[in-house]
Amino acid sequence: MSNLVGSFVEAWQELRIHRTRVLLSLVGVAVAVCAITTVVALGSVAQQATVEQSERQGGRPASLSMQISQSDGTAPDSAAMQALWETELARYRVGHASRLVQTSQLVQFRDGAAQVQIQGVDPAYGTMHRIRLLHGDWFTAADADRLAPAVLVNSVFYDRIGRPDLRTHPTTTLLGTQNATAVITGVYQTTAWDNAPAMYMLADAVQALGPADTLALRGSGQPPSYELWVPPALAEDLRAALTRDVQGALGSTANVQVYRQDYAAYSGDNPYLPLQLVVGGVALLVLLLGALGLVNIALVTLKQRIREIGIRRSFGATAGRVFFSVMMESVVATIVAGVVGVIAAVLIVTNPLVEGFIGQGQVTDFPPFPVEAAVLGLVCATAVGALAGLLPALVAVRVKVIDAIRY
Repeated sequence: MSNLVGSFVEAWQELRIHRTRVLLSLVGVAVAVCAITTVVALGSVAQQATVEQSERQGGRPASLSMQISQSDGTAPDSAAMQALWETELARYRVGHASRLVQTSQLVQFRDGAAQVQIQGVDPAYGTMHRIRLLHGDWFTAADADRLAPAVLVNSVFYDRIGRPDLRTHPTTTLLGTQNATAVITGVYQTTAWDNAPAMYMLADAVQALGPADTLALRGSGQPPSYELWVPPALAEDLRAALTRDVQGALGSTANVQVYRQDYAAYSGDNPYLPLQLVVGGVALLVLLLGALGLVNIALVTLKQRIREIGIRRSFGATAGRVFFSVMMESVVATIVAGVVGVIAAVLIVTNPLVEGFIGQGQVTDFPPFPVEAAVLGLVCATAVGALAGLLPALVAVRVKVIDAIRY
């Protein structure tokens, strides 16, 4: 241990003596390490953005969807289906689940009435699909007790009604056989390809707008569907159990389909892997160029230290000790450069402007700076230092004592 510590101290002293020569060659190493570390770290942020976008569409892993239809084309009895749904959730202790009712409603705007798509959900749906609101709050259990139903509208709807302050509790009128007044409690972002007004409403409130058995078929022509967020390890077992239980309860006239719909069920690939490989390859090339600079500096410096090496050998320094000390100079230098590069990468990746640019507003849970990225940068720096110090160390070992003393 003392020999190892002594070698590090000796290598550091030599670097201080030749710091001007070594500094220029280490700039390329530090830049390359920063590039490699930054690419890996930003890749994790970009991948998180892709994951969250996928979860908004298909739910978090593992999300099960249950579709039920009758052979005669009618919808299952709403009360019986609701009781069965609650029984299944309690039996398998599912904490996050939601009904989905797709329908439409005529809504009164300032410039006239328009048909608006409505998605009826339960409060857990917001967590299951990472719904992000521009203004206001997602549904809570207390919203079920409102006399005027709460609705969350998209930005197109919000713009069309003049963007009122939600603190004033703005309302909208739902036209029908009996007009209903709904309170707007939140606004969510519209996708780039969707320019039609739409809204979320609690499933119970949607069913209260009309006859329970007919409302489910209005607009989309499909009965309610059901979603569950369950542990991925239990997804397949729960899928089979739900299919068996619900099919048995509804009888042979029902067609029950339960399937997994989240992104993890279809693809585990990293879409940013090609970009990471390309940029990582460029950074590795810069790293190798920095290593060549270190080799040149080390060889030139070694020419000036031949007499020193000969004196050390004459006082009993072994070939192994000389080899190790010369190599450690390059290793210590590149480790220092690697630390500088990793620190620079951390500052770049954690910068709010960079996070905003990479996340594109799609990331709510920014991952911490990945430790593996920092470790990769330091390992690359150490490996380059070892390779750069190998040739000078071999030359130092081949120096003859008598020739070195005469030099």
